This record gives sequence, C-alpha cells and structure tokens, in this order.
Amino acid sequence: MFFRDLTRHRSFALLAPANEPLSRFPGGVNHSPDLHSHLLGELQRLRGRIYLADGAVQPGDLDPWERHIQTSDSKSWHLLTLGTLGRVIGCTRFRRHSAPVAWTQLGVRNAAIARSDEWGLKFRTSVDAELAAARRAGFNYVEVGGWALSREIRATSMALKTVLATYAWSDLMGGALGITTATQRNDSAAILKRIGGRPLVCNGEELPAYFDERYQCQMEVLRFDSRELSPRYRSMLNEVREQIIMAPVICAGRPGENRHNARLPEAYQLFESEVAC
Repeated sequence: MFFRDLTRHRSFALLAPANEPLSRFPGGVNHSPDLHSHLLGELQRLRGRIYLADGAVQPGDLDPWERHIQTSDSKSWHLLTLGTLGRVIGCTRFRRHSAPVAWTQLGVRNAAIARSDEWGLKFRTSVDAELAAARRAGFNYVEVGGWALSREIRATSMALKTVLATYAWSDLMGGALGITTATQRNDSAAILKRIGGRPLVCNGEELPAYFDERYQCQMEVLRFDSRELSPRYRSMLNEVREQIIMAPVICAGRPGENRHNARLPEAYQLFESEVAC
C-alpha cells in the first residue's frame, strides 16, 4: 500500500486511566476527569461513525449520543490522533495487564474464534502460551483494539504511525507482548502483519482467519512483541517514539507522583478554562 505523507497539523495525545505509571511521559500530565471524559466521548463518537459506515456495527450498537462504548474503554489507555484545532481523527486502545493475568480476564476470550469447535481450544492454548512468555520476559500483556481512522488519514503515513505508536508506547511501559483482533476490511490486518504482527500458533499450526458474525467481516487474531518490529520501519519508529514521549497525557485520576501540566492543544486549554469557570 502507498502511504501519502499528510502529517502536517497532526499530533498525538494519550488518555490514561487512573492508577497508571506516568513518570515516563515528560510531555506533561494533565489530571482532569472532565477533559478525559470529553475526549473519551469524542473518540467513541469517531468509532461509532466509522464502524457504522463500514457496516461493522448497527445503529442500535451506539448509545443515544452516537458513541460506540466498550467495557474496556474506561480501564484502558487511548492513543488519540488530533487534527486541526484538536479534532479527534484517529484512535487506538491499549488495555495493559501488568500483573499475572489469566485467560478469564482477557477481552479477547470473547472473540468468535474462541467459540469454534475446531479452533477454540487451540486459540486458548496459544493465548496461554503468550501469557506465559510475557511472564518470563517480565513484560506487560496488552490487548490492542478500538482502532479507527478518519478517511482523511487512511492510507497516509499518519495511519502507519498510529500502528507504530503501539510499539513506541509498549517500549515506554517496559516492553509488552500483545494481542489484537484485526479486520481484513480496509487492509487493517495486512498493515499490522507488514509491520510485525503475526498469527497465533498452536503446536506449529497457524490459527486461520475467521468470520465474525457480529462485525460481519473476516477477522484475524494477531500477536505482537514490542521487540520484534520489521527492520524497514525502525527509523520511523524512532520518530514516533519521540512524539509519544512528548505527547500530552490526560489522566482520569487524581494527581499523584507526576504533577506537571501537559502542553495541551489550544482548543483543550480553552475547554479546561471553561470547565473551571
């Protein structure tokens, strides 16, 4: 796929759930439940519009404010791609499991392939092997999802950077093994595999793509290791890592160890001022 370079006036921001380590983000932390809630709602509306247009959800799957809300949203990090005036034009969700985590605690256990008579047990076995590998490496285990991009940045270098940001964020958090369910629609799964994502394997056998009735498309379960990026993207990863390090972080919780203010886009400085009034 050809990626156009349309990164001008684009930037990243991070939403952090409560009680997360924040000291590795020198770009600044803003402890604001109001701003966090506002931006979370904006990304959920973006997901709703895009998923509805793609046929991945139905109008009844959205709330009255046209938000696509998932249970893990409030417990996860979210990477936001911001356009002009701080408009949310892209998002990705990272659910970090820092302590030893069991299969029953994972959202991916609800994937359609987990209910397959042929592949369900192999799927769980392969995920359990990944969890054990994360424990041995001392890594976080991360579930990545909620990827949505406005049409204006699809097939651009910014779209590629949102994927590389998963590796950059994982590095900052101390390394990660992760998993995602990726649609073959819009070449999402193909892009992830080109960068470093790989199918899960059970006893030397790759798990296949499967049809998801809920989202009405072919899906693949892919795993990633923050240490295993395709060499052709390493220079771009270095650029993205610097952007993630300095990205403003908006936290839902109370101020803790990190008390310095994030350098927010002007639109959100204004939002904070209005809320304070």
